[in-house]
Amino acid sequence: MPARLPSWAWVSGLTVGAIAAVAVLAVKADQGPHPTAAVTRPSPSVSADAHPTPKQTAPARVPDGSGTGRRIVYSVGQKRVWLVDASDATRRSFTVWPGTVDPDPGTYSVGTRRQDPQDGSDGVRIEQIMYFTQEDGVWIAFSNAVDGSSPPPPASGAKTGGIRLPKADGDALWEFGTSGTKVTVVA
Repeated sequence: MPARLPSWAWVSGLTVGAIAAVAVLAVKADQGPHPTAAVTRPSPSVSADAHPTPKQTAPARVPDGSGTGRRIVYSVGQKRVWLVDASDATRRSFTVWPGTVDPDPGTYSVGTRRQDPQDGSDGVRIEQIMYFTQEDGVWIAFSNAVDGSSPPPPASGAKTGGIRLPKADGDALWEFGTSGTKVTVVA
């Protein structure tokens, strides 16, 4: 009668075999294609029905007819802002969440600025508010949420004039847009 192997020998053999199989698979995986991770800036999430999610991208071209010199350019159609310096170079460009009331195309200037947080018309705490015009009895202003969130979808029929920015873009706009800074609105 053949000798029987002890159970520890079976377990040891199976363990060695499993380790060898994992090692072979690891070597094959290392020789295959490697995924690359794209570095992206986290942005506030928003429902698909509400507004686009702002993203910082390579500067888009400043719209034709937006004037010259140092200015803030806001495109209603593109939902985008450009910070343009005195040499007409774009210093920063970013997408925004507009309110339900759009300003008419034209040239305005930054008027009242409020840095301290307050409640926006949508109930969200906002800061770095920069008013530049009034349309249909609604003040139009750039601002960002204190917590960096996107605005909630407006209530049906609500008139809101806030053009909401992501926090980092709100900081940049606050530094750039001093009182009297030209704001050009294009379609």
